Amino acid sequence: MASRSCANFLHLASGNLLDIPQTPRGLPRVMTVPGIISDMDSCSSNDGDSDVASSGCRERKIIVANMLPLHAKRDGETSKWRFSWDEDSLLLHLKDGFSPEMEVVYVGSLKVDIDVNEQEEVAQKLLEDFNCVPTFVPHDLQKKFYLGFCKQHLWPLFHYMLPMCPDHGDRFDRILWQAYVSANKIFADKVMEVINPDDDYVWIHDYHLMVLPTFLRKHLNRIKLGFFLHSPFPSSEIYRTLPVRDEILRGLLNCDLIGFHTFDYARHFLSCCSRMLGLDYESKRGHIGLDYFGRTVFIKILPVGVHMGRLESVLNLSSTAARVKEIQKQFEGKKLILGIDDMDIFKGISLKLLAVEQLLQQHPDLQGKIVLVQIVNPARGFGKDVQEAKKETYMTAKKINEVYGSPNYQPVILIDRPVPRYEKSAYYALAECCIVNAVRDGMNLVPYKYIVCRQGTPGMDEALGVKPEYPRTSMLVVSEFIGCSPSLSGAIRVNPWDIDAVAEALNTAITIPESEKQLRHEKHYRYVSTHDVAYWARSFVMDLDRACQDHYSKRCWGIGLGLSFRVVSLSPNFRRLAIDHICSAYRRTSRRAIFLDYDGTLVPEASIIKTPSPEVISIIKTLCDDPKNTVFIVSGRGRASLSDWLAPCEKLGIAAEHGYFIRWSKDSEWETSPVGADLEWKKIVEPVMSLYREATDGSSIETKESGLVWHHQDADPDFGSCQAKELLDHLESVLANEPAVVHRGQHIVEVKPQGVSKGLVAEKVLSRMVNGGKPPDFVMCVGDDKSDEDMFQSILTSVSNPSLPVAPEIFACTVGRKPSKARYYLDDTADVLKLLKGLATATISKPRCLPEIKVSFESNA
Repeated sequence: MASRSCANFLHLASGNLLDIPQTPRGLPRVMTVPGIISDMDSCSSNDGDSDVASSGCRERKIIVANMLPLHAKRDGETSKWRFSWDEDSLLLHLKDGFSPEMEVVYVGSLKVDIDVNEQEEVAQKLLEDFNCVPTFVPHDLQKKFYLGFCKQHLWPLFHYMLPMCPDHGDRFDRILWQAYVSANKIFADKVMEVINPDDDYVWIHDYHLMVLPTFLRKHLNRIKLGFFLHSPFPSSEIYRTLPVRDEILRGLLNCDLIGFHTFDYARHFLSCCSRMLGLDYESKRGHIGLDYFGRTVFIKILPVGVHMGRLESVLNLSSTAARVKEIQKQFEGKKLILGIDDMDIFKGISLKLLAVEQLLQQHPDLQGKIVLVQIVNPARGFGKDVQEAKKETYMTAKKINEVYGSPNYQPVILIDRPVPRYEKSAYYALAECCIVNAVRDGMNLVPYKYIVCRQGTPGMDEALGVKPEYPRTSMLVVSEFIGCSPSLSGAIRVNPWDIDAVAEALNTAITIPESEKQLRHEKHYRYVSTHDVAYWARSFVMDLDRACQDHYSKRCWGIGLGLSFRVVSLSPNFRRLAIDHICSAYRRTSRRAIFLDYDGTLVPEASIIKTPSPEVISIIKTLCDDPKNTVFIVSGRGRASLSDWLAPCEKLGIAAEHGYFIRWSKDSEWETSPVGADLEWKKIVEPVMSLYREATDGSSIETKESGLVWHHQDADPDFGSCQAKELLDHLESVLANEPAVVHRGQHIVEVKPQGVSKGLVAEKVLSRMVNGGKPPDFVMCVGDDKSDEDMFQSILTSVSNPSLPVAPEIFACTVGRKPSKARYYLDDTADVLKLLKGLATATISKPRCLPEIKVSFESNA
């Protein structure tokens, strides 16, 4: 089946990309006529509002992960591949959270290399027997993608390890990044082969596939897409060092729902979005949401759980009971402390051993009475760091056993071999204490599994020789840097780097009264048993469904090239303002009202030079000189600067400070709003703002005649935003009985008189035109800020007045594609100038009198 992914893959990364073989042909999905199956090649690519037609299939969940939940091995006799489910896989367990009728399709790689000649047969078998779609990433590409970029760059970075020098981590390698992008594209191709976009939900797992959402969203603008990160997400100070940081952030933001284990990880992600992309978030009825080009990207915070049934079934195995008896005999009279960790530098195994050494040194009475059994799972990656960690672990264990051991006693036992599930369960069931001492870990389910096994089952009770009513106990010592720590309120939390504190925690865990052990265990078991993997999966897909509810109520279109692609999602009535369309209406009418914002509309918001260009002055002057036009600049700026900058436009009306001051032309006097005559409240506001200015580096205060503005655009984004919220609350409190309103805008907190707004300016101008016998038949309003929304609303309300003889033609237009009360949009200030030039050209008989406008303004979209 041919790929429907990005036609021009060269946009996605610089440099020469790896050669990717043609994706093997899979099973066609849509049957159009009985007996005739249509190929996906016949479907047109989706780059607009439409999505691929539905095949009418029932709702499915497509689970996408780096590896499929399968075991694979060759049959010795037939040489054919044999596959079986990986019963320990989280991807398999999460199906328990879905309804029995729900179809689940898995997309991912196999743990073995399949010869190209066998791939089609294997793909057919996996789809028919397991509902799995293998990606078959070429071996060389897989090595660069997984062992290269994932394990050498993302994994260390997400665990707070920076490549400060060649001997401490690998520097960024763009070839490996290109491999990462290439592999993600292959995954996207496979998803596109099987997806029914109208009905299916796609759930992507973990850091291996963080740009996959961009590929999928590019083809299916309304795809229902969720992502869960199973690793930590680092703080912005760490993450911002990644050269491709924006591409990965934008990839995640192309999802509808992004899940994290803890609030810390979510907070770090939101901080990165704020600092690097300028995005703010807000809580909407308990759900955190980011507005991303009109789409709300929701954030989910919920740690994953364990599969209770799976753990309990292993406990009931006869092999588990037999191993329990062996371990009981082996460690008779001793207290067993258990550690189970992967062999990598972040699991803190050597720190754990040093804590045990410290415990034996400080408490000699425990020598010969405690044993640490450390099970070491095989390393998932390979490299110098892993080998060094393994070497250090063995050396430390040997040293402890030599100093504190005896011929019949070893305080530390390392089990460095593949340990079957039943044997691990036996150790869990017998351990007095379990310690997880990782210096950084995404979640770590070892404590949860320990709690379930300590609770036991009837079969395990029989093996242990205890009665069902026997009180259950467990003790946990967990690092405060792992994802499960916040959910285990009864555990002893430790800083793994503080050896003394960890040693003392272990001593507390094994000497604490049995009654307290029981209470802690009951609390933990209650949480773990109710927040299992089924609960986690069910909660995630429910939130994903809610996040996708308004997909078809808005118009969608894609913008941006390559990995900068994103979807703009706006009201169905919201469209780009065509110059020909408005110019046609302009020529037909004779009583026109034109309202223009200044900053962000006539002059780019980011521009250092705030004075209008000669081209802007010339165009506005031309519009003002037409007796059919009433033109107003409506701005939050002060009247002095506006009157000075716009002096050549003698017939231009100016509303300064949001309409507190109004001047109908250069020759007329300034009118002051009567509602804001009392400005005594400024004496209250100024010292409060000064306090926040002094406390917030980079902030400043702008003093206006009618109000005060606190700016924090140049402050730290997080701190500035936090201080703005505090200042808003502070000012609202002290001004509760004053005739002033506090408004928070983009990087500002402004205080202005009550009853002053841009909307009232528009009402006043339109009312004067009506009372003067010249009711408007053309109204245009252009602005980019939240304050301009008042103008849009006011115009729409005023023109519906029944006293108007004829309803005017209305053109309310916002600058930038974003949610607005306006029906039209223009992309940036350059588009605004093109529009105004078009109107000015329609005004005069000799268009060549206008100077040529060179559009070189920055985009304000």
